[in-house]
Amino acid sequence: MQTGMDQKTMDKHYEPQGLEGRWYEQWDAKGCFKPTGEGEPYTILLPPPNVTGTLHMGHAFQHTLMDALIRYHRMKGRDTLWQVGVDHAGIATEMVVTRQIEAEGGKRDDYSREAFVERVWDWKHESGSTITGQMRRLGASADWSRERFTMDDDLSEAVIETFVRLHEEGLIYRGPRLVNWDPVLKTAISDLEVVNSDEQGKLWSIRYPRTDGRGDIVVATTRPETLLGDVCVAVHPDDERYTDLVGQTVELPLTGRQIPVIADDYVDPEFGTGCVKITPAHDFNDWQVGSRHGFEPINVFTPEAKINGNAPASYRGLDRFEARARILEDLKASGLLVEEKPHAMVVPRGDRSGQIIEPYLTDQWFVKMDELGKLGLDAFESGRIEFVPPNWINTYRHWMENLQDWCISRQLWWGHRIPAWYDENGTIYVGRSENEVREKHALSSDVALRQDDDVLETWFSSALWAHSTLGWPDPERMAREGFDRYLPSSVLITGFDIIFFWVARMVMMTGHFTGKVPFEQVYITGLIRDRDGQKMSKSKGNVLDPIDLIDGIDLDSLVEKRTRGLMQPQMKAQIEKHTREEFPDGIPAFGADALRFTFAALAGHGRDIKFDLGRCEGYRNFLNKLWNATRFTLMNVGEDALEAPAAGALDAPSRWIRSRLDRTIAIVDQALADYRFDLAAKAMYEFVWNDFCDWYLELSKPALFEEAEAANPAAAQATRHTLATVLETTLRLLHPFIPFVTEEIWQRVKVPAGVDGEFLINTAWPEAGEPDPAAEADTEWLKGVISAIRSARTELNLAPGKPMPLLIQQASEEDRERLGRFEDLIKRLARLERIEVVGDDRDSADCAVALAGGMRLLIPLAGLVDIAEELARLNKQLEREQKGLTGTEKKLANERFVANAPADVVEKERARLAEHRSKVAELSGQIEKLGKLEG
Repeated sequence: MQTGMDQKTMDKHYEPQGLEGRWYEQWDAKGCFKPTGEGEPYTILLPPPNVTGTLHMGHAFQHTLMDALIRYHRMKGRDTLWQVGVDHAGIATEMVVTRQIEAEGGKRDDYSREAFVERVWDWKHESGSTITGQMRRLGASADWSRERFTMDDDLSEAVIETFVRLHEEGLIYRGPRLVNWDPVLKTAISDLEVVNSDEQGKLWSIRYPRTDGRGDIVVATTRPETLLGDVCVAVHPDDERYTDLVGQTVELPLTGRQIPVIADDYVDPEFGTGCVKITPAHDFNDWQVGSRHGFEPINVFTPEAKINGNAPASYRGLDRFEARARILEDLKASGLLVEEKPHAMVVPRGDRSGQIIEPYLTDQWFVKMDELGKLGLDAFESGRIEFVPPNWINTYRHWMENLQDWCISRQLWWGHRIPAWYDENGTIYVGRSENEVREKHALSSDVALRQDDDVLETWFSSALWAHSTLGWPDPERMAREGFDRYLPSSVLITGFDIIFFWVARMVMMTGHFTGKVPFEQVYITGLIRDRDGQKMSKSKGNVLDPIDLIDGIDLDSLVEKRTRGLMQPQMKAQIEKHTREEFPDGIPAFGADALRFTFAALAGHGRDIKFDLGRCEGYRNFLNKLWNATRFTLMNVGEDALEAPAAGALDAPSRWIRSRLDRTIAIVDQALADYRFDLAAKAMYEFVWNDFCDWYLELSKPALFEEAEAANPAAAQATRHTLATVLETTLRLLHPFIPFVTEEIWQRVKVPAGVDGEFLINTAWPEAGEPDPAAEADTEWLKGVISAIRSARTELNLAPGKPMPLLIQQASEEDRERLGRFEDLIKRLARLERIEVVGDDRDSADCAVALAGGMRLLIPLAGLVDIAEELARLNKQLEREQKGLTGTEKKLANERFVANAPADVVEKERARLAEHRSKVAELSGQIEKLGKLEG
């Protein structure tokens, strides 16, 4: 065998550390990620992550899929653009910087608005690129020269332009509406920023006296403090208990006000007493009821959730929960509190502050959604955009058909300040700048104007991502950035949780302002959960950091990381115990490639994805298998370019492996077209592990032995060429999924394979050729014979290298012809001293028998096996299996165990029972056969 220089310089073991960062730097420095401007465009928009965030498992999963598609289409010759960037995350960023200030001993109130915003920019320049750095570690081949930030000057210009145009079209207005209000942050927040928590609360029943003196009615509430803002009591129009009460009035406890009783279909007669208090300013459902009946809402809270001047003097200034306690005391003293009982309820909390969110009536800016919603729905219903999987259209349709106007204002300093100005009379003027406002409305410099203090919510600027990043609204920038070329993008990959918050709003905004759809397909991924199917969360202590999986982390550091910031000692101790039990040795370094391939293998069309570190370990072994196969190949092909073999020089195994590779390429192409990353990964894994490593490397060895090469140098050269070219093509096939290790190996294989190019990342994607059914049939027959012989060796406990004879019965003409062609190969690989075809009358009593297709393979045992010794070994093994079988049967016969044990435990016992039975039958057969020989 020859030994090439490449093999000598290749480490014996695959170690991802070092090589991954080295190749990424070279790709980026050489501009490998930039669009070429040539070929059919292929564009992916990255959902812009939070500028304060770090790469979590969901990000890493989706970014892997995006990068695989970008690398695939780049190699297919398309003009690829992966548009990346981050959003400014108004609330989150303000909180980060505020905590930074407090850690220094200062307070946010020490800063003016301008000084605070400047401080935020300083933080952004210093610490705002953490997540994009982590994306690079994962291998994201994005055009970083086009990285955008939603607060960039040109993107900010697009935001202002959008607001002004929508206002001019009558689609933006300002007015009092209910919003989700965080009383700690003192701002409105979106539904996505509200966490609904199942908690144990209380339900209070309260008497409302009838003003006609005919008794009272009883209402139940979980928020008694809001009764101060009640405007009426509602009953169902068909509830006969209260027919005579509709149109009458009741006294609102503790307020001195009288409120009417109305009838409305909203009321559930079966809940409580069937009487419901209506507080339009503090409940979203009540707002709808109050609007239908023309009631003026009464807001009783300040922005800090304290009782305001609309309530009786005795409660003013109290915090909402202090007011609750005082009101309950007063109700009890007045004989109006009927009962208090525990009540399971869903409590809305702010995801940033953790505080209970209040429905709060305040003046906010809104976008009218009627026309935009129809546009957004039509984009999918018309087929211009499609969901993958298609069933998500139902979720989308439900949201779009039930749209409410969109609250876009936030009471923050960090963000795009609303381009609206007020004069001293409160008149609102909207424009791109104060100068434009003054010119447009002929306002002299003597007229004092004050700009709105609010900023636009982050989702507003993110909704423009598809077209603002391509230069809109400036024609020169649009031409320079490729607006017409890259819009619409090809596919958006995202989670179902932001279909409405981002996907739908992009469709509406891009369609309204450009007449285009922002993307042609939306691939909705599943959610990454832990190995038990639980959602990953800090409080559960089951969060995995993708960077830890890439680089590894020791146990103590992992424990510290998982318990950091937890205030409850009991929870902290529980999470530490769980972590130490699950990861006694910490987490090893799997490398980015192994993590990426794991994500791809798990990416089926489902919502929940159970992530088990065992899969990472398995795919790390897969990469090591590929590494070792490369070492074998290089050791045998050398470092020089190999000539292509002459026509007809390829043997059946070489034609077979090429045919299997062609089929695998076709499978991967179709799988990626269908976004079935899991099927692509499965096909590649099986080809590399089973076909190439386990079989072809073995089948190629005989042709490379020195005596075989001397006898047939053309066959040896053809085998070398096949080894090199099949490996090189396989590396191209694998590259979109495991880019680092494939680049490292390809650099060593490209010359022997006769391939030009500086980097694998820029080579052409392999084209699938026509399969070779004849070679496949021949080689599958060959594999079947060799596998049957090897299995028989194992059953007989024979050493793999011990020579033995083989007799063949029931061989067809086709079998005999193949035996003639492959006899030498079979003898070498199966370690046979001879092969003989015998008649059916040959007695097989003294032989082990194996089946291969229609053939019977007989292995004469005389001289191969010490029958007495083998019988003793098999009987001992049979005794163990029978003992295990008896124990398992007894356990499953216990009805109590079957009824009470977890289903998965019972299922494991049943599987163990089947395994014991199979082993007992197998061993009994072997003992019977050997017993006959001994007799």
